[in-house]
Amino acid sequence: MNSTEQPRLSVRSPADMVAAVPYLLGFHPADSVVVVAVRGRRVVFAARGDLPAPGADPGPAARHLAQVVARQDADAATVVGYGPAARVTGVVDAIGDALTAAGLVVLDALRVTEGRWWSYLCAEPSCCPPEGTPYDPAASQVSAAAVFAGQVALPDRAALAAQVSPLDGPVRLAMRRATGRARLRLAALTGGTSSQSGRSPVAGRPHEGPEPVDGTAPVGTGSADRSGPGGGPAGGSSVPVDGEVRADGAGPVDSPRAVRSAGTAAVRAAFRRQRRGERLDDDEVAWLTVLLTHIPVRDHAWSRTDGRDADISLWTDVTRRAEPDLIAAPGCLLAFSAWRSGHGALAAVALERVLAAHPGYSLAVLLDEALRRGVGPSQLDGWPGSDGGSVLRRRRRRPRR
Repeated sequence: MNSTEQPRLSVRSPADMVAAVPYLLGFHPADSVVVVAVRGRRVVFAARGDLPAPGADPGPAARHLAQVVARQDADAATVVGYGPAARVTGVVDAIGDALTAAGLVVLDALRVTEGRWWSYLCAEPSCCPPEGTPYDPAASQVSAAAVFAGQVALPDRAALAAQVSPLDGPVRLAMRRATGRARLRLAALTGGTSSQSGRSPVAGRPHEGPEPVDGTAPVGTGSADRSGPGGGPAGGSSVPVDGEVRADGAGPVDSPRAVRSAGTAAVRAAFRRQRRGERLDDDEVAWLTVLLTHIPVRDHAWSRTDGRDADISLWTDVTRRAEPDLIAAPGCLLAFSAWRSGHGALAAVALERVLAAHPGYSLAVLLDEALRRGVGPSQLDGWPGSDGGSVLRRRRRRPRR
């Protein structure tokens, strides 16, 4: 099943909601607060944040999370806190108040602790006993339906982050050698004048923004102004722009035409191989990652990337195998494709890895800011292209002679 087609789960009770949340996020949350937003009878968004530190004011984080949910054009929400009552109750109350202030109806407010759930809004002992209600996710019909539909709930967020972690051992050694060959190949292609020569992208100051929020949402709602690749949203942005620099630091230069041509060919070959179910070999991955340090090549790859399973698989593989100084572009492409598919948590962990290594890489900063603010995936329709949202463009046929 294509990952952009979101399966429907029937949620009719608090127990169903508790069972559904891990599949909405892609992992079982812990020490977290989750808001599930609905429009009518359909779940349109789920966002997760860490519980505030003990003694911290939950107000700012609660208001931010409520603002993120309110941007989804939802009309109601359920709040679920995971952890001990001493840490959960205050933040759940604060989020409920913030959601109400934002004009949303709070359907329920739940706490999940050690295999039991409690409702803060239900005072009926017959359905919400004071000792809590035990639940078994494995025995839930919601869990069974999610698994049947192909959805996965990993044990925790760390397991999700491990899916984008670098490969080590013999794979790393082989990639290091292949990348050395790719850099020599690039230098030969450009006569030794190529900007960066396949080195790491420009880094700037660390990005600071609102509290991180993992989010996921179905694709297909909303619209947005278009923006060009490598820049911010239409109307301007304070986000720094990626650039290429001369090896001697003399200033920005344009990518040589030969590099653009080689990059276009490498990107198209990678997509063809992936969609045939073939894995790129070490030299192909190394050549692609070196070429992706050139912004026009990266933007060509970006324009061909959508939320298809094959796109996520390709950029996950390239990101994990890339040398550490070359992960920025493939990591951003992975984040973009995951976000387009509605897998906000996967996008978040990919961006965390990129920003840890390259805190000033502007595409990562741009995508991270959008995730933090809860911008819906469908608002990226047509971005970065300008052809009405088409990602894969048909070749122009040469005129017959």
